[in-house]
Amino acid sequence: MSQHFDDFRREAETRIAALTEEADAGALDAAIDLLVEALDNGGVLQAFGTGHSEAFAMEIAGRAGGLIPTNRIALRDVVLRGSRTIDMLGGSGLERDPSVVDELFDLSPIGPNDVFLIASNSGVNGSIVGMALKVKESGHKLIAVTSIEHTEAVQPKHPSGKRLRDIADVVIDNKAPYGDATLTLGDTKVGAISSITAAFIAQLLTIGVTERMIAAGSTPPVYLSANIPGGDDHNKALEDLYRDRISRTA
Repeated sequence: MSQHFDDFRREAETRIAALTEEADAGALDAAIDLLVEALDNGGVLQAFGTGHSEAFAMEIAGRAGGLIPTNRIALRDVVLRGSRTIDMLGGSGLERDPSVVDELFDLSPIGPNDVFLIASNSGVNGSIVGMALKVKESGHKLIAVTSIEHTEAVQPKHPSGKRLRDIADVVIDNKAPYGDATLTLGDTKVGAISSITAAFIAQLLTIGVTERMIAAGSTPPVYLSANIPGGDDHNKALEDLYRDRISRTA
């Protein structure tokens, strides 16, 4: 076995331990407060990320052990359900295009009490910053998950000159280094970490919200695995409570 496998495990463990220690000390409380408030008021948790950061949105929305009143907003929606052509899905052009935001927002089932979670390692691409600005202009609360080290080292790409972290009500550092990769092998950097830490943050937030709701005497609307007996029936009954408020796509 390569020694680098253990090196990467240590890089992941160190960051997960730091995130856990901070969460234990209350670092996620402000984000959990916003999420619980939105759910208590009948809102939905709207998650958005582009590129590999879409994995964070997938951890928040529509998975076993996750909260049911959640949506995953994806850039491809403007092709699947909007006016953009399929050729726009190639490369990173759509991710960097701030003009996509208005249509993407209009295509999404967004309610007045919803709260947004946006993940972006760099926090500077046009669609990410544009969406964050649109969220705030529309009167919604915003939680950002980003790499503070990376975002401070690069220039914003949105015409506003802002970064995601400049716009959000709550900012959570995903602990990824500049460039995301954690290991140097010769002249090559590998071992990207942000997807791992972002997924861990998503689960910590889900656990925190569930714990808070149970403490308040309510039953958290949480998915069962569709691959266990009764899972589909359980999930459909709860999804029906949010009919036309949440969207599930393959």
